[in-house]
Amino acid sequence: MAVRKRGTSEAAPANPPTTTDSPIAPSKVGQILRVSLIFFVPYLYLIFSHYKIDSDLKRSILINAILSSAGFVVTLTMIPVASRYVLRRNLFGYDINKKGTHQGSVKVPETLGIAVGIVFLVLAILFQYFNFTSDSNWLVEYNAALASICFMMLLGFVDDVLDVPWRVKLLLPSIAALPLLMAYAGHTTIIIPKPLVPYLGFEVLDLGWIYKLYMWLLAIFCTNSINIHAGLNGLEVGQTVVISSAILIHNVMQIGVSSDPEYKQAHAFSIYLVQPLLATSLALLSYNWYPSSVFVGDTYTYFAGMTMAVAGILGHFSETLLIFFLPQVLNFLLSLPQLSGYIPCPRHRLPRFDPQTGLLTGTNDGTLVNLFLRQFGRRSEKSLCILLLIFQAICCCFCFMLRWFLTGWYK
Repeated sequence: MAVRKRGTSEAAPANPPTTTDSPIAPSKVGQILRVSLIFFVPYLYLIFSHYKIDSDLKRSILINAILSSAGFVVTLTMIPVASRYVLRRNLFGYDINKKGTHQGSVKVPETLGIAVGIVFLVLAILFQYFNFTSDSNWLVEYNAALASICFMMLLGFVDDVLDVPWRVKLLLPSIAALPLLMAYAGHTTIIIPKPLVPYLGFEVLDLGWIYKLYMWLLAIFCTNSINIHAGLNGLEVGQTVVISSAILIHNVMQIGVSSDPEYKQAHAFSIYLVQPLLATSLALLSYNWYPSSVFVGDTYTYFAGMTMAVAGILGHFSETLLIFFLPQVLNFLLSLPQLSGYIPCPRHRLPRFDPQTGLLTGTNDGTLVNLFLRQFGRRSEKSLCILLLIFQAICCCFCFMLRWFLTGWYK
């Protein structure tokens, strides 16, 4: 969901402009990179200093990081180019949260998530040359993961172009997750929490098809939860950046403390998918941060949600992933009465914008955005987005603390 009112074809000029100048404002890349040091410093410290990671595994992670850095630069370059093309095809919108101001009348290019997704897929395919052999046990699942991500990105782009109804949107990830489910050859067992073992009499339970059903539902939830927790400049990409950062730190920590080669490889597999996602998302955020020069569209939200779901499923840390998604879970629960049709659901469940003060006021719609405004009072769009991202980061930190507290007692 983007913060926009879609433009119509009648607004398109008969002869589209042919200028080569970028129609969008310059990126905020310097600001984004400075803030991202909060993640990169501890992440690099864990890899190079704190943990003794196998040299082969560290080499693969570094190759993936170098490719991801190149993808960051390519994405920064592609977004202005892609913006010109989508504007010529009348894929633009108006920022509803700036209605009544000059910025509210500016045509903002939409569906720029397609540029991020294309760069991500190229990086992920190229990485296979450096890391996987033709007989690798992980290659089938890696390609199945890319197929699900690509399928979801395609369906997201279709949604951006055709503007499908909400209830249809909820079903799209269920289709895109099929390649992953069909190719999944990993375990379908769960470890019983230690306090329950004396009562149940066993430590491991094989769920069989129920585990795959859980994987399917998790993919649907993660994909849609990013899409519905939206409505502010930078919120969709910002939450993806925060969660991706937490996933990467979690994976490195698990690799560092484990002695099981397969367990390490599962978490490294997750890193190979999430590092390119983070790099390309940071490039997109530099254009999408307030005031937004581009809209990411459902193409990006579906793509990002599916990528993190796949990383969590194949990395075998789905419980941890759900705690990282705690704000999205809360937003989904708040949204459920309207999404189910029990309460009338408007087209845009956005706060009210006052053009005189530039502040947003919460409505009674069931979203975390409106809940924060009702609890903390009227705020500017930028400060509200920062507050929500801080809450996202706090939930990720809570997850790390919870894992530390329960280690050795719960499992």
